[in-house]
Amino acid sequence: MKYMLMIYADTGSDVEPTCDFEDWQQYDKELKEAGVLVSGHALEDLVTATSVQVDADGRRSVTDGPFAESREVLGGYDVIDVPNLDVALDWAARCPGSRDGGRVVVRPIAEFGA
Repeated sequence: MKYMLMIYADTGSDVEPTCDFEDWQQYDKELKEAGVLVSGHALEDLVTATSVQVDADGRRSVTDGPFAESREVLGGYDVIDVPNLDVALDWAARCPGSRDGGRVVVRPIAEFGA
């Protein structure tokens, strides 16, 4: 079953990061070597985001930024293919993004009929 691991950082945290770029490279390598990685990407800085909303009349409104009422920022994601939720949770716990006030949200990928 496929799961998306959405990796959130806490931008308001005073906690010093304990992981570095090498930790992320190692995690990525382990996902690939285990044969569970389907896809994954880091996202550009939050200041590059653009939000789109469409009103009831079909008019599009485009604004800079996500303007989330939260200190958490989606920093990237991985899609993995593993046997069950327990295995997906194990991979989420190994992710460097789950440390230092960060969080990894695990959601199953919906599969609709062909």
